[in-house]
Amino acid sequence: MLNATALYAAIGNGSQFATPRALSVWLGVTPKQYASGEKSFYGGITKRGNQYLRKQLIHGARSVMYRTKNRDDKLSVWVKQLVERRGKNKAAVALANRLARLAWILLQRNENYQPVAS
Repeated sequence: MLNATALYAAIGNGSQFATPRALSVWLGVTPKQYASGEKSFYGGITKRGNQYLRKQLIHGARSVMYRTKNRDDKLSVWVKQLVERRGKNKAAVALANRLARLAWILLQRNENYQPVAS
């Protein structure tokens, strides 16, 4: 609840962001992108934007990761696979990014979250 109210207080309905990625960039949970010619390279997260919200989203993502250990829904499976591939810290940031994008979509549509049954 704390994260939701902080996010809503900071961005309102999110109309100032054209896409969910724009919100993620503003929060600083997307990788830096370097481009030269036809090649693109990604670095670490940008750490720009609202530090408090970024910290809260990443801590929330860590909590979600902890809760997925004994579950087999779509999100839990995705998180477990991500942790195996990338490690806990990168998975937490990736999940925070995904949660921020989901929050933007829900704010734009003015809907409550409805999980998909697996």
